[in-house]
Amino acid sequence: MAVTKPPKRGGIAGGLKSSLTEALDDLGPGLVTGAADDDPSGIATYSQAGAQFGYGLLWTMVLTYPLMCAVQLVSAHIGRVTGDGLAKNLACNFPQGVVIALVAILVGANIINIGADLAAMAAAADLVIGGRTHVLVVLFALISVGLQLLIPYHRYARILKWLTLSLFAYVGVLLLVRIDWTAAFLGMIWPGDLGKAAIVTIVALLGTTISPYLFFWQSSQEAEEVADDPKEKRLKDIPKPAARAKLRRIRIDTLVGMAFSNLVALAIIVATAATLHQQGVTQIDTAAQAAEALRPLAGSFAFALFALGIIGTGLLAVPVLAGSAAFAVSETRNWPRGLEYDPRRAKRFYSIIVMASVGGVALDWLNINPIKALFWSAVLNGIAAVPLMAAMMIIASRRKVMGQFTAEPALLVFGWGATGVMAAATLSFFATLL
Repeated sequence: MAVTKPPKRGGIAGGLKSSLTEALDDLGPGLVTGAADDDPSGIATYSQAGAQFGYGLLWTMVLTYPLMCAVQLVSAHIGRVTGDGLAKNLACNFPQGVVIALVAILVGANIINIGADLAAMAAAADLVIGGRTHVLVVLFALISVGLQLLIPYHRYARILKWLTLSLFAYVGVLLLVRIDWTAAFLGMIWPGDLGKAAIVTIVALLGTTISPYLFFWQSSQEAEEVADDPKEKRLKDIPKPAARAKLRRIRIDTLVGMAFSNLVALAIIVATAATLHQQGVTQIDTAAQAAEALRPLAGSFAFALFALGIIGTGLLAVPVLAGSAAFAVSETRNWPRGLEYDPRRAKRFYSIIVMASVGGVALDWLNINPIKALFWSAVLNGIAAVPLMAAMMIIASRRKVMGQFTAEPALLVFGWGATGVMAAATLSFFATLL
């Protein structure tokens, strides 16, 4: 039974736009996905990698850029070509039991990630204003859910994207501290440490960079762009020459978004390597320790700048985490869905967002160290990504699904390569437990 689209909330004010503004508007799902990728879990994981291993794991960021671009391009193509999100395509191409298992993996990983992100946001705020962190977790959860219920996502996401610019403070740190560039460049091209601790961190780095929720999110957002505009059609219904501009936009959007994500990640690892690692701090247990990497740039304002980055990226990422879970479940059930819809007309979709957020808040009461929770949620994402990536690559190569827009050979090579790398890292991780 086809879903009848409910009325949308609000609209985008018209008016003349500069060419720069138009160019920025074209950077949509890919840029938001890239910004959300540097969430509190990412910041904590990159900081821990730099503090513990110095420049030794920089090569993972060089490796992941082409791989994450390929995976996100595949997910975006699936959404734009078919007009449906990844979960809907999974439901149409795999047995029900497999789909339920894949969606359950996503939802479980997302709830844990939400809990870790909210706890980190509370810990960061506590550095600046003090207060009970449990109360702050509830407050940030209410703010996040309230924004999603009351304001169309495209409106506040545009504002929150600017908060992520605070992450460029790590780039500023690189200009003020002494960096062993020889060691840094060697770390970018050669894996010097593959011990047990390094393998666990590598899985965390891969998991926080190539995360399952981002696959579902970007695919659903591309599908939403088709559904939201009556003039738009899914690409499989138009001639291939006419689709080239759309595919070029997706490619540029994704490449820019992932470049933003990886450059920030590199800066965080290098900055923490040059500060915390050099000072003998090799284990980050608190938000205060992580914030110390910004002291060369911000001085006494280091905690405030760190808090701004954590809270800003958290408010951007938590809706993506909750939203991707809601999209995944709603697509498999064929329920009305979308962050632009009035909640009264998509009750089940928004109820999943609320329940995922409540689940994240409940995890905070387990009193798990927020920094460790962020790190291990990244490890979980790395493990969960493997079966989801394999299923996604199968869909992208099926002509009956993608029509004439099956993934190109180069994209398939990099996509399957990314799946292989994630699988090898995951197997290595489980080997370290034996």
